Amino acid sequence: MSDLQDSNTETPVWAIFGDLMAALVGVFVLILVWVIGYQLELARDLAQETERRQVEQQRRQQLEDALAGPLAEGRISLRDGRIGISGSVLFALNSADLQAEGRSLLASLAGPLQDYLAQREELLMVSGFTDDLPIQRDNRYFDDNWELSAQRALTVTRALIEEGMPASLVFASAFGEQQPVAANSDEAGRARNRRVEMAPVPKLKNSDS
Repeated sequence: MSDLQDSNTETPVWAIFGDLMAALVGVFVLILVWVIGYQLELARDLAQETERRQVEQQRRQQLEDALAGPLAEGRISLRDGRIGISGSVLFALNSADLQAEGRSLLASLAGPLQDYLAQREELLMVSGFTDDLPIQRDNRYFDDNWELSAQRALTVTRALIEEGMPASLVFASAFGEQQPVAANSDEAGRARNRRVEMAPVPKLKNSDS
């Protein structure tokens, strides 16, 4: 009688097996849900990255299109990512007053440059350069080539801002007669050295003190 009662109180093997299978199915479902969620996240990230690259390519293409005409006409040059504009296009000799042709050119470049810089951790550096000839003594505006190149860079920077470039994305720098791109041995070389360059540079990162 006692043996019969003991056998009735024991848990059936099939019940244990069923509970085990239910637990395994539950674990499998959880893993499957995680895998599907992970794949959906990867797909979303891939779509976002693809869209970002397409937007970036569109900005780059707009900039290249804006540069194509002036490049073909010889009014600008493109070297190692730096856009060089001939000084004769922008300014008269020993002057920092922007000429009409130069302003028109900058107006055509301001929009594509701004679009290119959008959502990038970069700024546009506008650099002024001169040839090695000293400033004439009767010049009442500039003491030396440093000052002339600085004022020309500022003039171009302000013109870009007037054409819609955010002031927070552009700054000016001056190199004077330093960093020539040609020998200052003849007028052709000096003309190449009298220029303004525009180049994207990384923004400074804020560091915690």
